[in-house]
Amino acid sequence: MPLLPSSLYGLARPFLFGFDPEHAHELTLDGLARTQNTPLACAYAAPRVDDPVTLAGLEFPNRVGLAAGLDKNARCIDAFAAMGFGFVEVGTVTPKAQPGNPKPRMFRLPQRDALINRLGFNNEGLDAFLANVQKARFRKSGSGGSKKPMLLGLNIGKNAATPIERAVDDYLACLDGVYPHADYVTINISSPNTANLRTLQSDEALDALLGAIAERRQALAERSHRRVPLFVKIAPDLDEDQVAVIAATLQRHGMDGVIATNTTLARDAVAGLLHANEAGGLSGAPVREASNRVVSQLRAALGPDFPIIGVGGILSAADARAKIAAGADVVQIYTGLIYRGPALVREAAQALLQSRSAA
Repeated sequence: MPLLPSSLYGLARPFLFGFDPEHAHELTLDGLARTQNTPLACAYAAPRVDDPVTLAGLEFPNRVGLAAGLDKNARCIDAFAAMGFGFVEVGTVTPKAQPGNPKPRMFRLPQRDALINRLGFNNEGLDAFLANVQKARFRKSGSGGSKKPMLLGLNIGKNAATPIERAVDDYLACLDGVYPHADYVTINISSPNTANLRTLQSDEALDALLGAIAERRQALAERSHRRVPLFVKIAPDLDEDQVAVIAATLQRHGMDGVIATNTTLARDAVAGLLHANEAGGLSGAPVREASNRVVSQLRAALGPDFPIIGVGGILSAADARAKIAAGADVVQIYTGLIYRGPALVREAAQALLQSRSAA
């Protein structure tokens, strides 16, 4: 998913799409890691759109963020800050390093502006993740000198080898580690690529997990004199009753927000295409409708003030506006960056600013 100035990205994309998707992704991250905080960052840097909004006690510089999963090891935080994001979420991180699922495990479906991945929380582990987070300089300089720095979300999960009945141990270990360094923490219980992970969205399991996390957050807040907001990331493959149960559980345990949604297991929108039957989560344009539906149902269940981050299928300014119209407060992109390039960040942020000004 190499990132180039928008004027070049359209020309370069056919060549770049000739690479295996995961190989291209890793090459890109290597390049970003080497060039961030150097003059070469001008190749992908862009002025940040100022459109501040306050959610969960945090001031988001604008309403467009990077979704978790792209920078799993937090290697390129400063590079993404330079692209004009209002907030960036890195991870998912697990307590111990793990390789993820066997390759190949990432597939493009360009006819539908979509991806399928079954990466499986491949990451270098909590210690390496935290070392990279602490190296980032974005909080010192902001995105343009006097501007406030973007916000950083740290996304946590469980190791594949950890039995699901012990999942809470992994989440608590990660929470302890990331808490001092995060503007907010995301509890990822919705990836389809770790066995049984989505069972944590069920009523009793979610209640137990969030109860334990809320208790640990309280202890960490008392010790550090700083209360870090907690968000929970959920799947699009939920019916209205399931969404209502999740909404009630989030509120009961004092969660600060919800991220809707992760990738989908549905294949209706890509049936018959090459790679459509690969196992894993489908992202991009085909998940847009389901994501917007869940966002709308969450807003109805949670009321007007509960923070919702909307993600799924944003490939244009119109898609970003539709996500806000469905009930999201801010949005995140990932697959759209692959198909549209870095120009999408500013395009979406400007569109949301203009929508607010016109309201």
